[in-house]
This record gives sequence, C-alpha cells and structure tokens, in this order.
Amino acid sequence: MSDKKPISSVNDFVVRFANVNGSGSASANEMFARAILRHGVPVSPRNIFPSNIQGLPTWYEVRVTEDGHLGARGGVDMMVAMNPQTWDKDVAGIEPGGYLFYDSTKPMPSTKFRDDITVIGVPLTAITNSTYTDPRQRQLFKNIIYLGALSALLEMDPKLIEQLIGEQYKGKEKLLSSNVHALHLGRDWALQNLKCPIGLRVKKSDKVGDRIFIEGNSAAALGAVYGGATVCAWYPITPSSSVAEAFTAHCKKYRHDPETGKAKYAIVQGEDELASIGIVIGASWNGARAFTATSGPGISLMTEFIGLSYFAEIPAVIMNIQRAGPSTGMPTRTQQCDIIACAYASHGDTKHVLLFPEDPAEAFEFAAAAFDLAERLQTTIFLMLDLDIGMNHRLCRPLKWDDARQYDRGKIMTAEMLEEGRDFGRYLDVDGDGIPYRTYPGTHPTKGSYFTRGTSRDRYARYSEEGSVYADNMQRLVRKFETAQDLVPRPLQANAERPTKYGVIYFGSTSPAMDEAIGLLDARGHQLDRLRIRAFPFHSSVASFLAEHDFVYVVEQNRDSQLRQLIVNENGIDPVRLVPIVHYDGTPITARFIAKAIGDHQDHLKVTPLRKAVS
Repeated sequence: MSDKKPISSVNDFVVRFANVNGSGSASANEMFARAILRHGVPVSPRNIFPSNIQGLPTWYEVRVTEDGHLGARGGVDMMVAMNPQTWDKDVAGIEPGGYLFYDSTKPMPSTKFRDDITVIGVPLTAITNSTYTDPRQRQLFKNIIYLGALSALLEMDPKLIEQLIGEQYKGKEKLLSSNVHALHLGRDWALQNLKCPIGLRVKKSDKVGDRIFIEGNSAAALGAVYGGATVCAWYPITPSSSVAEAFTAHCKKYRHDPETGKAKYAIVQGEDELASIGIVIGASWNGARAFTATSGPGISLMTEFIGLSYFAEIPAVIMNIQRAGPSTGMPTRTQQCDIIACAYASHGDTKHVLLFPEDPAEAFEFAAAAFDLAERLQTTIFLMLDLDIGMNHRLCRPLKWDDARQYDRGKIMTAEMLEEGRDFGRYLDVDGDGIPYRTYPGTHPTKGSYFTRGTSRDRYARYSEEGSVYADNMQRLVRKFETAQDLVPRPLQANAERPTKYGVIYFGSTSPAMDEAIGLLDARGHQLDRLRIRAFPFHSSVASFLAEHDFVYVVEQNRDSQLRQLIVNENGIDPVRLVPIVHYDGTPITARFIAKAIGDHQDHLKVTPLRKAVS
C-alpha cells in the first residue's frame, strides 16, 4: 500500500512502456497513443529503442497533455514494466505517488517495489497461456491484453480502440476479431479484479482540433515531392532510411504518369553515402532536383563531394536526420550534434546553408523550400532534422501547399539569352549578389558551354591557379553566402511580458520543451525573451537580439554547444555572454531540464554577495 497519496490527474500525465525489442509491443503502444488522440486529447509519443534487431530494452513514452505540450516533460506517472532487465531502473523512474503496472503471474519480492507508488499487478502471462497455445500468439496478444487492462484503469472508451483495430486489420477479419477478443480479455479482467479507474484518467475532449499526426521523415519526404524532387539517391542508415522509403511511397502515389503509368522519378540506392551524394550532384548538374537522406556518419563520408558542390556551385539537398555521435555513437538516440560538421563541411573555406525545422509541418515546408534555395544559390542545402522529429509521430498543423506556387530555378541562361549576345561567364557575378548564371547541358549548340571542375578557375570557368583569380572567386562565394541571409527562413522572436535583460536562443526539436519551460521559469519569477533560430546563415536579427540582452542562454542537444560556437564565430560576440544549456544523453530534452538549468543560473545571478563591513 502506498504511503503517499496517489497522483490524480485527468488528461495530463506520462505513461512509459518498458518492453523488449522484437516483442511486437510497438504496434500496441502506438495504438494506445492513437486511442487517446481519438478521445480528442493531444499526445506526444516518443520511441526509445536500441540499434540491434531484438533482445535489448526499448521504451515507448506517451505524454498525455490536454494543454498541448508536445515536448518531453520529464518524469513518469505510470510505468508499464514488461522487461525484467530494466525493472529496477524503471521502478526508480516513477514519480512519487505514481503507478506501476506489471505482469503479476510470477510473485515478486516486496523489495522490488516502492512504498510511495501504487502497484497494479495483472497476470498477463497466465491469461495468455490459458487462452493461446502458439508461442508467438502468446507474445503478441499479451501486448493487446495489457492495452485492454489499461483502457479500464484509465477509463478509456474501448470502442475507440476497437475502431483503430478495425482500421489496422481492415479486410483481415480473423486478425481483427482475435485482437478485439484479446483487448476485452485484459479489460474484463481489470474491471473484475481491480479498482477502476485509478487516479489517472482519460476524459473525452476536443483539444486536438484539425492537427495531424505524422512523422517528420515522412513529412520531409512529402515536402521533397511537392518541392519538385525527381531523384533520390541514398544509402541505408538509421535514422534517415525512412525518408527515402517515404519518398518512394509518395512517388508511387503522385509521380506516375496517369496515362502511361510510367514513373517520373528515379530512386537509387548507392553502394555507399559517397556514391549517393555523387549521384545527387550529377543529377542536379543535369537540371533535375535531387536529394539524399543520411545521418552524421554519412555526412562524414560525403564531405569531399559536398566541397565540390560548394566550389563548382552545383545545387544539392541533403536531409540530415541527426543521431548521437561520434563514430557509430548511439544510432537510435537523438542529438543535434552535426551543426558544425554541416556548416563548414569539407576541407578549405566553406560555409553551407542549414535549415532547422521544429516539427513535421516545418519539415515539409523547409524540405520543399530547400530545392528552391539550392537552385537559387547554386549550392548544397542541409535540412537539419534529428531522430526525435524524424522518427516520432508528432501533432502539428496540417500540411499546406499553394498550387499557384512556382519553382525558383535561379539564374538560368537560356538559349534565347545567349542568342541575344549576353555575356556568359559561369562564375561571373553580374548582379553583385555573388550568384552567377548557369546553363543546363545542351542549352545551345555552340554557346553557353563550360567545364565544371573542382579546381580553381576564373570567372569564365577557365582553369587558373593565379592567387588573385582564386581570391576573387572565394570572395564572391562569401557574397553569395551573405545574400542567403535574406533568403532563408528568418528567426522567430517572442518577448517576455515584462522588459528583461535576459534572453534564450533555441532551435529545432528543442522548441516544444523550450516553449513549455518558459511557463515554468515564469512561475519561478524569471522573465526571458526568446528567439528561435530557423536557419544558418544567421539573419541580422540574431545579432540585434544578442546586443539587446546582457546574457543569452543557448539551448541545444549536444555536448559542445555547437550552435553557440557558430554564433560566436559568425557574430564575433564575447562567449561569456552566451550561456550554454546542453543536454546530450541521447534522450529528448525536457521542459523540466531546461527550466532547472536556466532557473538555477538566474537564481545565482540574483544572489547579492556579502560585503565585509568597514570598521
């Protein structure tokens, strides 16, 4: 019996499922999240899984949040402990007054429990063994049985779960009926043997609105389709592989000629990441819109070709779904640790455009925009996602597209322009923005041709290693990068209710947790202006924000505070004024972590030092 009052909360709690990878639990756990959505209550699920095929621990966390907070909160109100390997850690992670749900078929010693939580035992193995004889069925249906028990404990409407099962197994009546039966096995046992509901409850609401539930990788892939991409070259690597897989599925639906049925796209799995980016550059040079999807190790392999794209000025789009590094690192854990690697990718003096979407909706929009930017700027554009956005379902606003939108192909010298006698120099800056004109292969039978090379050349693409010629070209590339400042998505600023000399900068997947942390900080009496950076190069408003505040916290998910380094390097600011708030254990950053880190620093700033009295 708990010696602490059990947590009581409606539509505001965190449930974590602790399972074994390969046990078939993922489908049931996701169904739990979707069922709560069907109740009209927002959820924010996160899958934490190992990089092996099966056998190691996996967790699936569902934050139920009628207030709509989509970042990780921190802490667990109910633990569904289905993995003996992680039992002690899982039990320790439950909030005081929380709930422990477990398989009680085998007795557990009292030392394995805590006095300040409510323990809920359901003999899942016994129920499945008495109902099913096939070992695989026993394992799979155990997951649905605990889903049924949870539906009773949390007062969920079973008809909504049945509806989801019906959609998942449409046309497969045998599977449909057997899953519904397993659901009610668990629900009926709980109703007959446990006190239902518990303090945590799901109540029907209307807070989801018109938002959609989608993974960032799928949204980015759809953005590539709408952005005009016709070539995808890739090599499998976690957590980016689902981008290419989703692009394939979207193309099968949208990119086949309705009359002939022929595909109007090419998807190539290269022998490695270097080959993949080479294919992308070759396709782009020929006028196609092309991209690759990869992660940190792939970026490392691609850097030589990335340098070619930068120096020869060939459009390319790279979707980097970041994971924990270096080397193999933690392939299935999230981080924002490739910022410096991508910003200055390749040897020599390079600077690349980075886009930082915060959710699947921006992943869709920025992916489409990346192809316009790549052709407008004639360079590589990095779409910087991470595993948290890319592989987890997230509620976001509906994806919208303007059918009247025209693709921006940039400065293209046409055959007509050449016939008019236009002066064509492939690397000639005629407008002062650093961006030259280019021609597509075969534009004109005698005019507009040039050598594309990775070695130094003059404004007319003629080979030259003269220092002044090289410096002239490199300085033009700087002008082009400066031009990009006004083309990329601008930062979004939100000011505190009262004037403050403190600010916070954040980006990408840190955004939902940061937005929630502002409320927690306000409750502690701390006011902060905030600026969400959405792209590099930094718009001039970033420098203005820095100048307006005495201290600015930079929140990010990597060890070395890479965005902070980039800000210092590009703005020449005193690094002491930029306070790093870093989180890098591979799990998503939480609102509690941010609020504590910033709040503790703010408290320290407000402490008045003792002064020695003068006698």
